[in-house]
Amino acid sequence: MEKRFETQVINDEILEKLNLDHRYDYLNENLSPILTESQFAFLKEVQGFCLKFEEDNNITHGPNEDIYDWYPTFGNQGYITRQYSYKSIDLNYKEHGMAMDFMRILALDFFDPQFTMGSGATVICINPIQEHHDNIPIRLEALKELVTGKTPGCLLITEPERGSDAVHMLTTCEEQGDGSFILNGTKIFNTNAPRSKWAIAYATAEKNNGNLMGQFLINTSWDGWSCERVGIPWVSKLYIGKEKLENLKVPKEYVLAGIGKGRVHLFEGLVPERISIAVRGVSECWGALAYAIIYANMRRQFEKEILLFQGVGFTLTDLWAKTTALTHGILKFCEMYDEKMLKYEGKLPENISRALVALGSQYKYNCASLSKKVCYETANLMGGAGLCDNTLMQDYVNISRIQEIIGGSRQIQQFIMSRNLRNQFKNL
Repeated sequence: MEKRFETQVINDEILEKLNLDHRYDYLNENLSPILTESQFAFLKEVQGFCLKFEEDNNITHGPNEDIYDWYPTFGNQGYITRQYSYKSIDLNYKEHGMAMDFMRILALDFFDPQFTMGSGATVICINPIQEHHDNIPIRLEALKELVTGKTPGCLLITEPERGSDAVHMLTTCEEQGDGSFILNGTKIFNTNAPRSKWAIAYATAEKNNGNLMGQFLINTSWDGWSCERVGIPWVSKLYIGKEKLENLKVPKEYVLAGIGKGRVHLFEGLVPERISIAVRGVSECWGALAYAIIYANMRRQFEKEILLFQGVGFTLTDLWAKTTALTHGILKFCEMYDEKMLKYEGKLPENISRALVALGSQYKYNCASLSKKVCYETANLMGGAGLCDNTLMQDYVNISRIQEIIGGSRQIQQFIMSRNLRNQFKNL
């Protein structure tokens, strides 16, 4: 494989051991006892594809590679998302559901964390269309293009003056006599937006009134759409946008939820979105641990492997134990979620859905927090080797800092959980 770095600082023997194949071996050694046969088989399948793709295309994960070029190839294999079977667009994936998507994310995150984060933003654009396509041809066309990787997608909720306050948005939607809508407003911090053909946007008939919210599918080639790239140095390969919607007309067949229904659609998407972020957080923990544990077993200092120094070895065991425990929890959640979606045919009762929102916030909060700790501490244990460009550790450290903000900040998750505690008390 070509060198991904400018100057090599890790010796050849260690660097070779840090390759993707060996890091997958470490992950599999840890997860094979807790996964079902089908989960482990699918994990291995995606890993095999990533290994071959990296080798065949001389992927170095260097700064000049365009991760968006990879979308069609991964999409053709069904590796953009596996949350559903997608029978409606004639794909019918056998291995699907939240637990299987966990396996997909694990494999992809070891391969390239920024690509995995970008595909995650596409998935949260896919999900509303999957739920509300109503067999309308243009919606099915958009769905298939997104799922098969023909284009990335984006979700437009956040606004410059509203941040995590999704309910009191300022972007407006005005219904026309023919059932179409005119949208006006500004959205920001939307991953993939500058490179996306399809976007899902939320707007309200009256500013600051979430009860009058609508949900819309947008083709970004339409008049009235303009998008600038927002510079986020921590994820330099991702295109994150600031979008202006100026008298943008959304035809009737692109309206996924009319006035008053958008808020329900928005909140039903929060659970899979936040669980996917939690899964990425845990995947980053494993990815960082794989690098650090292999490195600490090989790097010698003061005439012995640094793993044997208590400051290194005991720190790694602590991070390893916490990552393993949280992995058990999030996997159980994914399996439970799949069971309930199957039982209720994809339409969860309100009481269950409400409980899952709180659980989703708990896992998103804990996984993002642990990712930040694990990625920093493991990079720190590797010293300069963990900070330079010879490995993907820089991506793990950088993305782990973002996880607590995307999908609702840490404080928003705590607010949701505290409200749930209040509601539990009221029900006593």
